[in-house]
Amino acid sequence: MDAILWEWLSFFVRWTHVIAGIAWIGSSFYFVHLDQSLKPRESLPKGAYGDEWQVHGGGFYHMVKYLVAPPALPEHVTWFKWEAYATWLSGFALLAIVYYCGARLYMIDAQVLDIPPATAIAASLAGLFLGWMIYDALCRSTLNKSDLKLALSVFAMVLAFTILYGHVYSGRGAFMQIGAIMGTIMAANVFMIIIPNQRIVVAELKAGRAPDPALGATGKQRSLHNNYFTLPVVFIMIANHYPLAYATRFSWAIIVLVIVMGVSIRHFYNTSHRGLPPPWWTWGITAAAGVAIVFLSSFPSVARPEEKAAAAPSALAEEAEIVVQSRCAMCHASEPLWPGMGHAPKGVTLETLTDMDRHSDEIRAFAVLSRAMPPGNITKMTADDRDTLARWLDEKR
Repeated sequence: MDAILWEWLSFFVRWTHVIAGIAWIGSSFYFVHLDQSLKPRESLPKGAYGDEWQVHGGGFYHMVKYLVAPPALPEHVTWFKWEAYATWLSGFALLAIVYYCGARLYMIDAQVLDIPPATAIAASLAGLFLGWMIYDALCRSTLNKSDLKLALSVFAMVLAFTILYGHVYSGRGAFMQIGAIMGTIMAANVFMIIIPNQRIVVAELKAGRAPDPALGATGKQRSLHNNYFTLPVVFIMIANHYPLAYATRFSWAIIVLVIVMGVSIRHFYNTSHRGLPPPWWTWGITAAAGVAIVFLSSFPSVARPEEKAAAAPSALAEEAEIVVQSRCAMCHASEPLWPGMGHAPKGVTLETLTDMDRHSDEIRAFAVLSRAMPPGNITKMTADDRDTLARWLDEKR
């Protein structure tokens, strides 16, 4: 019963996270689109930067943006913040439920670094804190005078974290940690910068003083950063279902390429929304990065040992069956032996050679081309074991 309750808790928290994320991403995309499409006009009210007419749901909307603030504070203002807060809170809860409580399975790989679960969790929390502190320091430095220099500095920071955690966690754990760092930066931008700056503007208006234009400019810059972070973070959110992304030898490079893809896609739309000629070249970069990801994921998850003498087909199948029985079958069984596991993951049973034949494509993807299985390499599958599976699969072709 405990396993059932835990599974449904994970499901409902994940569902909440997805719902909140849709709301946050939707508002982010909409407001960046709106901001980029505003047109300055002479007939606008005093202090207004630009306006835009939109049609939706059978009606027309006239959107006017004040660069700093309107001359007088309106009676009602809608604040966009709870979407961000709910996304981060539910995301952190999911991180704790799946990864912190399952650190031995999903974060730790003894062949990468054999550390206790408490150490793995502490390293994750430290990364969330340091990621925000370093990012915020970069944004407050003189680098913020150049959007390009600042963007490259933030990119270098993410790359450094990617390489660092690739030497600490399993592929899946490292992948999710980078997504958590980026998501924390996005939520902290809202909580620590955007909303506080807006509150200062409101307070200044109530006091009859003119707000500092730098407050709005800083908020806009951080909001745009969040917009560019969004697509890579969404990719990482769903990547745990695709081991060829997170459990290969080149998962660190795949994260880098995913960031390049996400930024290039957003740049295309953000530029187009400003009414400028669409930068079609960004799709070439996106496609090239996608092809590179597929290419990198095609390499075996570990370097193949020196070629061995070919075994007789029956003997090779027996060797592969021994590997699966000793490394995989305790979970992938009709009655799993792993504590708290009520059924075989994804319904895949690997108790016989016939089962292995039926699921050979999954074995290739999860245990040969990637190291997704066993999770955290909890059963200590060796490079020789994976090579045995690879040779058996090659023989079946």
